[in-house]
Amino acid sequence: MAAEEEADELLAAAGSGAELEALVERRLTGEPLAWITGTAPFLGRMVVITPGVYVPRWQTEQLAERAFERLPQGGVAIDVCTGSGALAVVLASRPARVYATDLSPEAVACARANGVDAYLGDLFAPLPDGIVADVVTSVVPYVPTGELGLLQRDTFTFETPLAYDGGPDGCALLRRALSGGARRLRSGGALLLELGGDQASLIADDLEYAGYVDVKVLKDEDGDVRGIEATKA
Repeated sequence: MAAEEEADELLAAAGSGAELEALVERRLTGEPLAWITGTAPFLGRMVVITPGVYVPRWQTEQLAERAFERLPQGGVAIDVCTGSGALAVVLASRPARVYATDLSPEAVACARANGVDAYLGDLFAPLPDGIVADVVTSVVPYVPTGELGLLQRDTFTFETPLAYDGGPDGCALLRRALSGGARRLRSGGALLLELGGDQASLIADDLEYAGYVDVKVLKDEDGDVRGIEATKA
C-alpha cells in the first residue's frame, strides 16, 4: 500500500489530532496498519481486523475469486485456517453456507465479527459431523521453517510464527489440509490452497494419492505461483 493510502486510512481512523499522532506512532513501530485502523480491504470489501489476527493479503484474492466461481449458489464451503474470515465472507456472498475454522481464539472471534460461522480448533476437527462441501479453501502457513528469517524484518515483532511456519518444506499443513479436504468434499468438489514457489510439485503425489484430479497451478500476472486448484474425483 502506498504511503498516501496509509495516511488516508490513519486520518479516517483518528478522531482528533492527538489520536492521529498516537496512531502514527504505532505504525512507525511496524504494527500492521489493519490492526491500527481495525479494517482491511479484500476483494472490494472492508473486513474487520482485530489485533493478533493475520491480515488478508491481496495475493489471496485470485484464490478467493476462483473458489467463488467453483462454488454453486446455495452450495457448501469450508474454509480452514480462516484468520479474519475474509475468504469465507467472499464465499458466503455467493450465497452459500460457509463453515470456517481456526486454531486461534482471536481469529475465530474476529471471523465471527465478520459474520462468519467460525469454529475453534485444528483444521477440520471442530466441524460438525456430516458436512459435505462443494468447495474447500485454505490459506495455511506455508513458509518453510528455514526461510522464516527472510520475511520482512518487523514481521515477528507483532505477529506469531504460527501464522507462517509450514514446516521444513512449507508443506506440512498443506498436506494435512488436502488430506482432510478429500474426506469432506463431494465428488466433483474443488480444493483451493494458497502456496508458493515449487510447493505445487512437492505436493503433487499427495494430491494424487488423496484422490484429486485436474490439478491446476494458479499464477499471478507476474507469473508467480499463488495457489493450486484441484477437483475431487
